[in-house]
Amino acid sequence: MNALKIKKLLDKTECMTLLCTKATTHWSFIKFCFNIPLVLTSSAMCIINSISTDANDIKIPNIIVNALSVLIISLNNTVRGGEKYELFKKLSQQFMIISQEIDAIDEMTTEQYHILSLKYDNLIQDCPFEDVPIKYKMSVAKCFNEVNRHIPIQINGNIGNHTPNINVSIL
Repeated sequence: MNALKIKKLLDKTECMTLLCTKATTHWSFIKFCFNIPLVLTSSAMCIINSISTDANDIKIPNIIVNALSVLIISLNNTVRGGEKYELFKKLSQQFMIISQEIDAIDEMTTEQYHILSLKYDNLIQDCPFEDVPIKYKMSVAKCFNEVNRHIPIQINGNIGNHTPNINVSIL
């Protein structure tokens, strides 16, 4: 099997592992940012309800706290930070598995290459690049370009960060 093709596939899977890991971190933070206000509003509701004996005294504060909770939950459902976190976490792990499979094979056959390439292509199709912040795309592209490694076209082509042809000498 052509060593350059194998190296390209390995570079791209490692690049996608890094990109998906960064996206996972981003969406984990977004998920956290939505969860903290929900905890605070739930705590506020408990405190408000426990300090008053007359239900009429706490009616307006309860309405306000409930409205805030509903607003936060609605925003969370719209953004879907938890789902995106799980998706990028899964993709990162799967790209890592492909990288490890490539590294583990000493003499790759054409059939093995095609299987790994197909796995990579299927994962790329599942990756929502629009949900990855541009700063992470640029960071990963820069990191890989600086050491003359190949990157997926979805990163290279979408951000206008076109690189010159890379000459890799294979022993």
